[in-house]
Amino acid sequence: MIAVSPDRWEKMAQSLEVEDLGYTLLSDSTMAAARAFGIAFELDAETLKAYTGYGIDLEAASGRDHHQLPVPSVFLVEAGGTIRWVYSNPDYKIRPDNEKLLEAARRLAPSAPE
Repeated sequence: MIAVSPDRWEKMAQSLEVEDLGYTLLSDSTMAAARAFGIAFELDAETLKAYTGYGIDLEAASGRDHHQLPVPSVFLVEAGGTIRWVYSNPDYKIRPDNEKLLEAARRLAPSAPE
């Protein structure tokens, strides 16, 4: 499993010192990967102001001033690199159903243990 964060590596490393995630975490602070996957969006001025009010400094986290974030997404990719299943939802509080995700993963790797 690979996770991709919009934070710069130095910012992510602070979290990794505290907790062993159990998966690979990569940085996409330029948002190049998010744009390539079609999931990047730019925060409007009002939302950016609200984030600042919550103590979230996107520029400090990413090291950039693009004010972009990725839509929370899950991609299941087969070994050859073909994307076989995608879940994206702009509402970060809504995540994919675990059973549907596992079902899709099992279809990609039918010999995987239950």
